[in-house]
Amino acid sequence: MATSSAYPPPPPFYRLYKDYEQDPSSAPEPPPPIDGKYTVYGAEHEINQVLPSLESQGIHQLYPKGPNIDFKKELRTLNRELQLHILELADILVERPSHYARRVEDISLIFQNLHHLLNSLRPHQARATLIHMLESQIQRRKQAIEDINQRREEAQKLLGVSLLVLDGSQTN
Repeated sequence: MATSSAYPPPPPFYRLYKDYEQDPSSAPEPPPPIDGKYTVYGAEHEINQVLPSLESQGIHQLYPKGPNIDFKKELRTLNRELQLHILELADILVERPSHYARRVEDISLIFQNLHHLLNSLRPHQARATLIHMLESQIQRRKQAIEDINQRREEAQKLLGVSLLVLDGSQTN
């Protein structure tokens, strides 16, 4: 059985870039993208991770199956159901403390379904975050260009005034 250290030494690739400042073309080409599986610190990972279904994990799915899920509606429904089950658990703990296990299992199932729904929204969240970041970068760049143009115009006006002053002082 092979052992792996928690922090491996740095790869020797940095030596390939020692002449980079004098000759940028001396740097090697970047490696090709990884296909399939890769290993990090002894753990194997997939490139295209797919969210496994609840049923494949042996968990009962409380919301409808299919690609056209109304996430907002289903999350609200599960949230209300969770609130109801927590209140029922509180009642059971007061009246019959020995019968709480079933309610805890139900609450656990609702939480698992909530987490699965939220995890299925992660790609949409990542896409929206990326779009927001790119839009803000575009806005900052447009602002910077506008700022540069304004400074250029101010500099041209100042240069024009300076030339007029210089021309006026030479004619006297």
